[in-house]
Amino acid sequence: MIAASDNQAAVRLALPKGRMQEGVFALLADAGIQVRSSERGYRPTISLPGFDTKILKPQNIVEMLHLGSRDFGFAGADWVAELEAELVEVLDTGLDPVRIVAAAPREIVVDGRLPASRLVVASEYERMTRQWIARQGLDAVFVRSYGATEVFPPEDADCIVDNTATGSTLRANGLEIVDELMRSSTRLYAHPKALDVPEKRAAIEHVVLLMRSVIEARRRVMVELNVPGAQLESLIEVLPCMREPTVSRLHGDAGYAVKAAVPRAQLPELIPLLKSRGGTDIVVSTLAQIVP
Repeated sequence: MIAASDNQAAVRLALPKGRMQEGVFALLADAGIQVRSSERGYRPTISLPGFDTKILKPQNIVEMLHLGSRDFGFAGADWVAELEAELVEVLDTGLDPVRIVAAAPREIVVDGRLPASRLVVASEYERMTRQWIARQGLDAVFVRSYGATEVFPPEDADCIVDNTATGSTLRANGLEIVDELMRSSTRLYAHPKALDVPEKRAAIEHVVLLMRSVIEARRRVMVELNVPGAQLESLIEVLPCMREPTVSRLHGDAGYAVKAAVPRAQLPELIPLLKSRGGTDIVVSTLAQIVP
């Protein structure tokens, strides 16, 4: 095993290649961390000092983090589980949410269950799939796939284990989900020994703080409104906020101005409710970062 070295000054960050990259790079940019490409395309730099940055495929990031040749990096929770990597999850970005599911052609599924006959199960996730076969007590043969797993049935496999975001690709190929193995998303992982080095831990926590502030800001919006004094408490009673709303008097004692960062998802129900409690002149604005 390549252990994380205490005497290496640079913190070794692994950035993802492929479909995961766009969301991660956008999140870093919104956190004020710019990724700059270099002449050697797989070794960019970032706008924070003290980092040695490299671009790898997500599966390789898991392996390199497990070995300790990288201190922290982005990967899917599915591949961390599949490779049984001994890592510390330091942040769930919520990006690229998927489910790892078992699916089979509709014509062989009865009441949501697979037939009792001998089956061929195809997947990129060998360890996860073999464990699922054992848990289900299936009489099955495992076949390793290398992408496009959904095209295996019905000629080359009876069932597959694959990741899906919406299920649309599975449905388009005539497949029905029969079980869910786990849920995954893009997450930031660290090698345990990197966190034992105070300087590296501090650098990793700095990045996590910046990224978490963006993730929290994406979930909320700032709501500002005016309300008559007599209805202030009634309005605050239904106003969701992080701690307490900011309240200030309007000129001429004409009422109060109220401001709070509220969950974005609640806006459709919240705005009419605030109006019904006396809220007027409601302004909704986006947030860049929120640091609790």
